[in-house]
Amino acid sequence: MRTSEVSEIQATDIAYACPDTGNLLMRLFHPPKASGHGVVMVHGGAWTSNDRTTPWVMCEALAAEGMLVASLDFRCGPDFQHPTASADIAAGVRYIRAHAREFEIDPDTLGLIGSSSGGHLVLLTALKPDVPEHMTTPILPRENEDDGFYSAEVLYVVALWPVSDPPARYRYAQESGRRELVAAHDGYFGSLDRMQHASVQRVLMSGEATHVPPVMIVQPGEDANVPEAMTLDLVTSYQARNGSVQYRYLPDLPHAFAYQPSTATDDLSVEVLAFIRRHIAET
Repeated sequence: MRTSEVSEIQATDIAYACPDTGNLLMRLFHPPKASGHGVVMVHGGAWTSNDRTTPWVMCEALAAEGMLVASLDFRCGPDFQHPTASADIAAGVRYIRAHAREFEIDPDTLGLIGSSSGGHLVLLTALKPDVPEHMTTPILPRENEDDGFYSAEVLYVVALWPVSDPPARYRYAQESGRRELVAAHDGYFGSLDRMQHASVQRVLMSGEATHVPPVMIVQPGEDANVPEAMTLDLVTSYQARNGSVQYRYLPDLPHAFAYQPSTATDDLSVEVLAFIRRHIAET
């Protein structure tokens, strides 16, 4: 991306939802030259850390190319547990859709991008956008809002090194001595039963998914947090539901590399944008 384009990006924070625990914020990255399309960004952090500012590098990269990017705060563990975060993310999608005219974007081309635990959450939300458990976070009203129903359905998903199967990653963390990951799983899920309920693979193979949008799945070759076998199992499960999958394996790169500026991050942003544009063009 060109430096001049990045310098013209405006970032603003607004409240999008109003659970009893207090308003939730999103950071909007406004493009210098709008394409009329938007995407909701979800940070990682093992369901227990980070915030809307964490994925700023890719947010700016996509905004520089014309996308309105809404990067979400959402309620994390250990204070909140599954399915609170995915319900908040669904609310973020509904909020953007409800105000699509105000934001000058096409509500039918909204997508979701998430990394690590955020990759898990965007997949879970996209597969079950409007189920009761994902309708519990009320969105905030804005000017000229009506009381109609707004779906959290999305056109596509980009899942960057997703923790798609929480019980499988929990076992991996235990076996590899990653106590901080074990604690994070315990903090957000609280039990193996909840981890299993939140497994993307389980949702797909049980027939529980109500939607199966096209997905781009990215796996770094040197990822110490997400075992490749789990990601390949996700690809297989998605394809078993006749889902469209673009799988990208990136050798020699670590987990969450795209949170920092680099040539690899720039290259990934180009690939993500190409995936998004292809699916927008097919609508």
